[in-house]
Amino acid sequence: MKPISDHLKEDLKILFVGFNPSVRSSELGHHYANPNNRFWKIIFEAGITGRKWDASEDYKLLDLGIGFTNIVSRPTKAADEITKEEYKEGREILKQKIAHLKPKVVCFVGKGVYQEYSGRKVVPWGIQEEAVVPGTIDFVAPSSSGLVRMRLDEIVDIYKGLTDLI
Repeated sequence: MKPISDHLKEDLKILFVGFNPSVRSSELGHHYANPNNRFWKIIFEAGITGRKWDASEDYKLLDLGIGFTNIVSRPTKAADEITKEEYKEGREILKQKIAHLKPKVVCFVGKGVYQEYSGRKVVPWGIQEEAVVPGTIDFVAPSSSGLVRMRLDEIVDIYKGLTDLI
């Protein structure tokens, strides 16, 4: 399996950060490509995008000021396969990307992603009190995986907090 390309540029409105690519995303070469992943539905219903995009169009969202990356680039079946060393290396690479690109908001797609990135144990949904990289806003949203047990409307409500920021 191969990593998938980041979709990045300077001064993004939102940079979405996931754990790592799924097997399906690796096979197709696009972010959030697993059909059980609700990411594209969530960001549309939250008003972040004006229509429901397809994973194959992920790179086109750069034109809307929306970018994509992951804390770890190696695809796996599940996030629990990621090693401590991969998180440590990924954390530093991600901090460098954020410091260089200066997105307005960095949205972590999953509380665990932010915990690995920030080292913080207690993490509320939404805007964090202090960003890890100064000059950005850290925002924590639920994972869009179909395995998440939260109701879709609850997840969408949290993501709606992003529309107020952009």
